[in-house]
Amino acid sequence: MNLFRASATIGGLTLVSRVLGFLRDMLMARFVGAGFASDAFLIAWRLPNLFRALFAEGAFSAAFVPMFNRTVAEGEAADPGNGLKIALRFAEDVLSVLLPFLILFTVIMMLAAAPIVWAMTGGFPDGGPEKFELATQYTRITFPYLMLISLVSLLGGILNSLNRFWVNAAAPILLNLCLIVALLFFRGHSDVETARTQAIAVTVSGVLQLAWLVLACWQVGVRLRIRLPRLSPEVKRLLALIGPAAIGAGAVQFNLLISTTLAARFLPEGSVSYLYYADRLNQLPLGLIGIGVGTAMLPSLSRQLGGGDHKAALDTQNRAIELVLLLTLPATAGLMVSATPLIRGLLQHGVFTAADTIASARALAAFSLGLPAYVLIKVLTPGFYARADTRTPVRIALVAMLVNLALNLVLIWPLAHVGLALSTAVSAWVNAILLYWTLRRRDHFAIDARLKRTGLRLIAATIAMAAMLVFLNPWIDPWTGRSLIERTLALLALILAGMTVYFALVFGLGAYSLATLKGQLRRKR
Repeated sequence: MNLFRASATIGGLTLVSRVLGFLRDMLMARFVGAGFASDAFLIAWRLPNLFRALFAEGAFSAAFVPMFNRTVAEGEAADPGNGLKIALRFAEDVLSVLLPFLILFTVIMMLAAAPIVWAMTGGFPDGGPEKFELATQYTRITFPYLMLISLVSLLGGILNSLNRFWVNAAAPILLNLCLIVALLFFRGHSDVETARTQAIAVTVSGVLQLAWLVLACWQVGVRLRIRLPRLSPEVKRLLALIGPAAIGAGAVQFNLLISTTLAARFLPEGSVSYLYYADRLNQLPLGLIGIGVGTAMLPSLSRQLGGGDHKAALDTQNRAIELVLLLTLPATAGLMVSATPLIRGLLQHGVFTAADTIASARALAAFSLGLPAYVLIKVLTPGFYARADTRTPVRIALVAMLVNLALNLVLIWPLAHVGLALSTAVSAWVNAILLYWTLRRRDHFAIDARLKRTGLRLIAATIAMAAMLVFLNPWIDPWTGRSLIERTLALLALILAGMTVYFALVFGLGAYSLATLKGQLRRKR
């Protein structure tokens, strides 16, 4: 397997999915806006999205894929030529336990939708019983997505183990395409009807993703049979691994759930939507930078530590932090300083108003304060996983969640939804700092002289870029509320100007050179 090629394939498909996802959000802002219907839909979408992140794509994948690969290897050693067949029997045992549980869980959640939505929102004190009823309806429509996407995760883990990474990486594109098609061709005559088509499209996308993975499995000869549920020792071990992994993987999702719940209970209508749109824009660089670099460095780090080459492992970690700072610092400054023109140019269409722009931009500026921390978490965590330590990141994530909850309760009253976004950013910094401090205390990581030197120069270039954006914003902002062509050109001018100043200073100050950057890219191979 060519690791660089696989990483590039996954990264490219992730980029396509993220771009389509933001296009979906732009259309939703235009046709649904930030208010009654969008708040109800986003509450309904938060629940299956939370469980998807915890179990389907987070904890389940992290636990199942290594066990499946290990079963293949052990099977080959015991019975050459039949390793995959033995591993697929393990997968069938997992499916036979997972499927009835998912069906039962989905039915219970759909029947209990009303009390669950009430627990999250307090009945929407600001929106009344109509909004509560709407969110309950949408929840019943969207929740089957959890069952479908969990099965997708199982099949995707098998395909990843067979080096067919692109199939699973392409599946989220179907979600965004379904939601976009629903908005363009099946939207209703009101925001309530349009939001309902979005809820239906979520579940339809789950069906399509499952069909996509089933077809791909058939093409490589993988056809899982459903057996009577059997808790084999391997299945029990998998279930034992999922719990701690779910807590670690879900820290950010839990923080967002808490923020969404408090916004629905105590803040004016539209606050849930403001947080959603701001977080979606903030997540764009996180998904493209932090997750990609963190995923790419884990195999190399594991091999280096397994071979006793601690010096090389230390260098890998330092260079990874260099790379994410190079890409994340300008994104952070741009999102903070130019939040208003960015939100206005991207989202202020149709029923998404100028007031919605200002409110969302304030949340975005607060969220983006934590962007370097979010990315550093993704880069520092492999330092524990490579040493087979999955417990410490979970403990640290729990501390960060408690900090987030405490700050939410303190800051929501003076700062409204901006306080909730700020709490999430601060808790991310607490998480990142504790991860670094623990690695440093254990002598597993130390910042080398090159990273210190490079980091200071990157900060200087970022400050200069931010100052330039402050100067440009008043000139650019009026153009971001005009026609599609004018707003597109205005945003491109703002982004290109920022990038030009930043990278000119990065190379001019000697923070990076082209040779260094090429060396970083080659490390993926």
